[in-house]
Amino acid sequence: MGKSLRSTVTEKGQVTIPKTVRDRLGIEPGEVLEFEEGTAGQVVARKASTRDPIDDVYGVIDLDKSTDEFVRRLRGKADAT
Repeated sequence: MGKSLRSTVTEKGQVTIPKTVRDRLGIEPGEVLEFEEGTAGQVVARKASTRDPIDDVYGVIDLDKSTDEFVRRLRGKADAT
């Protein structure tokens, strides 16, 4: 693990993630983080997944395609175009 860094919790429960950590992990403004309580009282934060678990089942839906094309793809038939 890297160098220990500190940040103070505000009255609203907010903390600033040190810039070196944000840069190293690619955390940008507006990014959603998930928090988990560790077994020894530590807090683990990770970037929330941007993938929808439904995409793992049906694939990523292309909103530019028609409903008919989506149904054909679900049935395993390639697009005729």
